[in-house]
Formats: sequence, C-alpha cells, structure tokens
Amino acid sequence: MSTYSKSEVGLKVIGLMSGTSLDGVDAALLDTDGMDIARPGPSLTISYDKDTRALLKAALESARHVAEGAPVPHLIRDAERHLTQVHAEAVKLLLAKAGLAADQVALIGFHGQTILHRPALHWTWQIGDGALLARLTGIDVVNDFRSADVKAGGQGAPLVPLFHAALARSARGHAALAPPIVFVNIGGVANVTYIGGDLVLAFDTGPGNAPIDDWMHTHSGKPVDEDGALAATGKVNDDALEKMLANPFFDRAPPKSLDRMDFGTDAVKDLSPADGAATLTAFTAASIAKARQHFPEPATTWIVCGGGRHNTTLMAMLKARVNAPVIAAEDAGWNGDAMEAEAFAYLAMRSKKGLPLSLPSTTGVKQPMTGGKFNRKS
Repeated sequence: MSTYSKSEVGLKVIGLMSGTSLDGVDAALLDTDGMDIARPGPSLTISYDKDTRALLKAALESARHVAEGAPVPHLIRDAERHLTQVHAEAVKLLLAKAGLAADQVALIGFHGQTILHRPALHWTWQIGDGALLARLTGIDVVNDFRSADVKAGGQGAPLVPLFHAALARSARGHAALAPPIVFVNIGGVANVTYIGGDLVLAFDTGPGNAPIDDWMHTHSGKPVDEDGALAATGKVNDDALEKMLANPFFDRAPPKSLDRMDFGTDAVKDLSPADGAATLTAFTAASIAKARQHFPEPATTWIVCGGGRHNTTLMAMLKARVNAPVIAAEDAGWNGDAMEAEAFAYLAMRSKKGLPLSLPSTTGVKQPMTGGKFNRKS
C-alpha cells in the first residue's frame, strides 16, 4: 500500500468525476487551499460495467422526456442512487490506496453525472446525491457545481479552466509551456482552455469521444475505439465531414457549451464501420482545431487531457490540423486521467471558501461566480 504524506500547505480533498463518455469514475486526491496546488496525490479509475453504463444511458434518454414536461421517473432516481454508491466505493478504494482514514480528508468534490445540459433554458442537471455520499463516506461533500452559474445566465461549462490556470501558474518557467497555451480536454464533449497572460478563455469546441463511442457500440458492441484502431483502417468521407462541420455552432463566438447528445452519427449512417469511425474521429479533430479562430493569438502548445488522448488516430489527426506542438498532459508532467477529478477537488475547496468557480470569459456569466452545494457528513 502506498502512503500519502501530509503536506504543510492546503488540505486533503478528494475529487470525483464521471464524464460524458460514461466510461467510469475518476477519483483523485489533492492537497490544496483553493488557490495554489500544493501537491497532487494518488488517483484511480473505476470502469463502469455494462449494466451501469446502460442505466446511465437510459437516464440520459429519460432526462430529455423530463425536459419536455414528463415527471422524473424512478429510473433516474435509481441511476442516481447507484451512481452515488459507485462513487462511495471509489472513495473507499482511494483512501486505502493513499493510506488515509476518512477523518484525514477535509472534503469531497462530487461532480456527478450530467444527464441534461440546456443553459439557454437556465437548466443543467447532474445526478448524484451529495448528502448520501457524505453519509456513506463520512466526509463532507460539495456537489451541484454548475447550477448557480446557469441560473445567473452562464453556460455552466466548462468549469475546469480555473484549475487549468492554476496548473499553468505552477508551470511558469517551463520553456516548453511558454504562454499562450491551450488545454484540450477530450471527454464525451471536447473543450479548450486558452491561457495567455491574465486571460483565461474557455468553451466547448464540439464532439469529443461520444459520437465515436456510440458508433462503436452500435457496430461492434465495444464501448470505445481502442487506440483508434478501427478509425485507422477506414477512410474519411469528406462530404460527410464537410456537412458536420457546417454546423453554425463552430463559428459562434464563445462562451458556448454542449450537451453530450448534441452531436450524433446520422451524417455517417450509410458508411462502413471503419469509414464511419474514421470520419467521426476526423470530425472531433477538425472541430477542436477550429477553436483557433476564437483565440486572441496562436497558442504555442496544445496540451491534451481526458480519455481522447489515448486514441492515437485522433491525436495524429489533431496534430495534422494544428500548427503548433500537441502533447499529452503527461508530457507536461501532469496526470491526464486524473486532471478533471483533481479539478473538482480544487473547485470544492474554492466553493467552501466562497471563491469563484467560473468567470465571464469561461462560461459567459456576468461576473465571477461561486457555486456548489455543501453537504455535511453528519
């Protein structure tokens, strides 16, 4: 068992993230005071089994009916309870890995699972019972990070940029990371954080892994295109790609954010499995590259985190489209699998202190906005 030694700066906080890829829950330990990152600690991932993934996908579909006026079904409540129990198990395993007891951790940041995101209607919905998680773990919990921003007129996403900015501050003096730099998070949806001087600019760029994953599930029964292997054997259909890139979302100025279901696979439905995978992968790469039109000046380096960085075909396509070095988070000394979980640990501490979680330049909210709901362990 590895041990996580005490830090003299900040408090130990656990961050939990279940992203739009629906692949599992990431858990990470962070020492932080909500301003500066003292030290990242151990992390782990629990992959969802088929039943959990199916339950969450069913909750996504049900949420759309709720948005149209249907009552909240038992299915969503069941999904929320099950999701919370899986997260409690992740906390238990992480504490064991770190050699810590629950009373040595100050706080948990619990993102939950987004099942509907409609900021234009001032509505965002992340399932996950913060009060139940606090009882199950014996640790105070902050959840519901996005609602306050959305109610105040913001997009509610992305929320990780302030953590990216803290990472960038910690990397000052690193020659390969001279500003301006861009963090690219490729989950189910992709987003960017552009950092140049005091400017932190962030927005969703378009699809990430979600359409590729859905295509793979339909055509192979597999949850992902491992290493981009199927896409690598296919040919990109330029007509389908051009049609998808004609979506006005890409030219719309930020702030802007997306729901996981906003981009599907209809444009490639008549293609072979390999050509469809190749075209959807090219679509994700091209839509991320189009984010450059919204940057004040070209970025010196693109740092990729999230599950998409494991897709070698996607990374190669992105590198071919971006006129700058594209590196994985690990090449900059960070853990790309744990970064979002670490971010919600950081944001949980900021929430507890009443510090902003979002800015006008990251979500479009009118003024810096705090948020989150605090759930006491007892």
